[in-house]
Formats: sequence, structure tokens, C-alpha cells
Amino acid sequence: MNPILQFLVNLLSGGLGNLAAYLAAHVLLCLLPAFYIAGAMTALIPKESVTRFLGRNTPKFISYPAAAAAGFLLAVCSCTVIPLFAGIYKKGAGLGPAITFLFVAPAINILALTYTGGVIGIDLAIARLVLSLAFGIGIGLIMALLFRKADIAHDQAADALFAGQKSMRRAAVLFLLALVFLLVAGTFQLDFLKHTYAQVTLPLGGVDAFQAWLYRLVPFDPARGEEGVTAQGALLIVMLVLIGLTSWKGIEKIHDGFNAWTWVSTALVGLTLLLAALGVTPQAGALTLGLTGKFFGVLLALAALGLLLRFGLTEDETRDFLWESWKFVKQIFPLLLVGVFAVGMIRTLIRPEWIQFIAGENTLLANLVGVVFGVFMYFPTLVEVPIAQMFLSLGMHRGPLLAYLISDPELSLQSILITAAIIGRLKAWVYVFWVALFSTLAGLLYGAWVDGASPGLLILYLTIFLAALAGMLWRVTQRSHTTTR
Repeated sequence: MNPILQFLVNLLSGGLGNLAAYLAAHVLLCLLPAFYIAGAMTALIPKESVTRFLGRNTPKFISYPAAAAAGFLLAVCSCTVIPLFAGIYKKGAGLGPAITFLFVAPAINILALTYTGGVIGIDLAIARLVLSLAFGIGIGLIMALLFRKADIAHDQAADALFAGQKSMRRAAVLFLLALVFLLVAGTFQLDFLKHTYAQVTLPLGGVDAFQAWLYRLVPFDPARGEEGVTAQGALLIVMLVLIGLTSWKGIEKIHDGFNAWTWVSTALVGLTLLLAALGVTPQAGALTLGLTGKFFGVLLALAALGLLLRFGLTEDETRDFLWESWKFVKQIFPLLLVGVFAVGMIRTLIRPEWIQFIAGENTLLANLVGVVFGVFMYFPTLVEVPIAQMFLSLGMHRGPLLAYLISDPELSLQSILITAAIIGRLKAWVYVFWVALFSTLAGLLYGAWVDGASPGLLILYLTIFLAALAGMLWRVTQRSHTTTR
């Protein structure tokens, strides 16, 4: 085959393979509940309930710690957090607290920190926690300062859009909690959720051969964090397409009234989530289904949601909830597909050995490379940790390693595209700049400490940087005031 044609085929294969693996492994139990939570927050939560803790006018000593605490308690990746970020921002959260939540949630959630400490070292886990928390709040404050006019306009628009909503009904609260429980049951990697409590063996042959064919069709390297497409994953992709088609027919014009497709799409979502929670093991001439703790958790959450939809929510609340969730899907999901496909193509061009060669020492270039690598080599939450361990074994310095661990959950290409669609391209790229800058600074500081630099010298460097940053922001503020006058 012509070398150029072979190169293009490899690029296309990498993009399609990454997209198929992502859809099969991460969309359902992570993203679907997140979309529904975002829709429920928009449709069911009064604006006052959000702005009481995260609003632009809430005291900063309340709003920013509250945003950081909410992110710390959620074990979500950079893609899953986007719908939640969109939900709280649309509902009236200030730009600064919303950005802090966006930064903190995938960077220092409990699972990521625990796994980092166990695999790489407690020192790096502590550095990841402290620096991410400080920089997450810092970036939020900076964004709120730089875009305060737009933030005021956004707050006024939210006031007009959600005027008159004062209290949240108990049924709506229970419904939102059941959605959160669904997300937790499907994503938390806890032993009792992963444990298989019962097995059912079906006399179904050919599934093992089909899975082997899928592995050949979508080659993958587990050492690089790549994932293949299993037979279960292929079925889930088909179910996902059916959900999209039935939702288009049943929810796109839901304000004209419910129809049969509305309930078909809703039932398909529940069935698909249950299939995703099963443990599936193809064997020669048989298929074993494992009833895991995750399966029972999802089943319990779906049963509660079904009862609340039927007897708890009003018709208007149900309609608004489904419509807002569908709007988030239409806004975010296409960009997610484009981003994941692009990352898959770029991953075929980048070799970990290059990163190791460049990032073997704690230099500015090495830390910048760690940040850039985090952008184009996005891995699902927790997967970045064994990848980081691999880089460490290849000789990567711990400073650039931390820069990568902080930037990877924040700056994946698809999350940048989606964030731009939510808050605007200018705000999104300014956010990207600050994340890249602070991730690089975090790597440099931690790497210098690893190399034996005195804490006093590091504090001096950090003080000089913060003073320069404060001076620059003061200059921007003064210029803005002058322009306004």
C-alpha cells in the first residue's frame, strides 16, 4: 500500500478505534447519568438553591470552598463533569465557583487521590491535592475577575429566566438524589460494587469468536491506556444509537405532548444501563452473566427513579426534566465525539518514549511537554495513574509527571471544545491558558522540591510569581475601569 495512504488509514483507524472504545466503555454509566443530573438541576432546582452557595454575590469564603468540596466528593472524569458544570452554570452559579468546580472535580476526587497515593506515592498524591485545590480556587477567582462584566450579565439573565422559583419539592429532591446514587453506583470502583454475587450461564455460542474479531478490528495496547471493544461494548453502542433515535422522536418535540417514543426511549436508557452494569464473560459455546454489586445498585436506583417519575414528579416537571437533559445531550455529545475521534488520531502520532526523552529532567520545557501530553493523550479517570507509573518507570521526572497528572483531567481536547460551547470560546481559551500555566508551575515547584531545593527558596519563587500575577491582574482591572469610565 502507498505509504501516504497507509498513514491516512492508520490515522482514521486510530480515531475510529478510540471513539468506539470510548463509547463502549465510558458513555453509559458515566455520561448518561451526568446528563440526566444536569437536566434535573436545570429543571427542578430553584435558582436560589444554587446561588445561595455558588452565586456571584455569595461571599467568596463560602462559594469557592463549597465548589471545591463538591468537586472533591465526585469521582468523575473531565467529560462527565462537563454536563454537571453546564447545569450549575446555567442555573445561576457564578463563573468563578463554576470554574473551580470544573477544575477540582476530575483533578482531585477521592478515588484519583487514593489511587495516585497507592500506585505512585503518597508524596505525589499530597502535592496533587494541595496544588490542585489552591490553583483551582485561584483560577476561579482570576476568571471571575477577568470576566466580571459577563458574569454580571449572566447572573441577570439567570434571574430573568428562573424568576419565581423559590422552593424545591421533596419529590424533586429525592429524584435528584436517586440520579446521584445512579452515577455513584455505576462509576465508583469499590470492592462491594465490583464483586460478583451471582452468575447466570446462557447456552449462547459464538460470542467469544465475535469478541476476538472485535479485538482484531480495533487493536489496542493496554500498556498505553488504550481500550478495546468487547462484545458487550458493541451491544451497548447499538443500544446507544437506538436511544438517540427514539429520543429524537420522543423528546425533540416533547412540549407538544408525550408520545409512545418518549417512554420507549426512557425504557431503553434503563435497560441499557442495566446491561452496562452486568459482568459479561464470553466462553466457548456459552455466555456468563455476572450479577455484580454495580448491577444491583443500578437496578435499585432505576426502580426508585421509575416510581418517582410515575408518582412523584408532576407532568410539567417530567417534561422539563427530559427536555433539559436532551438539550445537554445535543449540545455536548457531538463535540465529545469529535474530540474523542481527534484524540484517537493524534495518539497514533505520539510515542511515550518521546515524552520520556524530553521530560527526564525538571525543566520548563519538560513540564510544558507534560501539560501538552495531557491535552492530546486523554485517559479516563484513574487510567492516567498507571500511565503515569509507566512514564515514571521509563525515566520521566516526577515534576513533569505531576504537571501531566494535573492537566490530563482538565485539558482533554474534547473537554476544551465542550467548555467553549458552554461559556464561549474566549473564556474557554483563557481558562486553558491558566490551567496550563498553573499545571506547569505545579510541576516545576514539586520537581524542584524532589531535586532537593530548600522550601524557603521555593516559597520565594512562588511569592515572586504571585506578586507578578497580582500586579498584572491589578493592571487589567485598572484598565477595565478606565475603559468603563
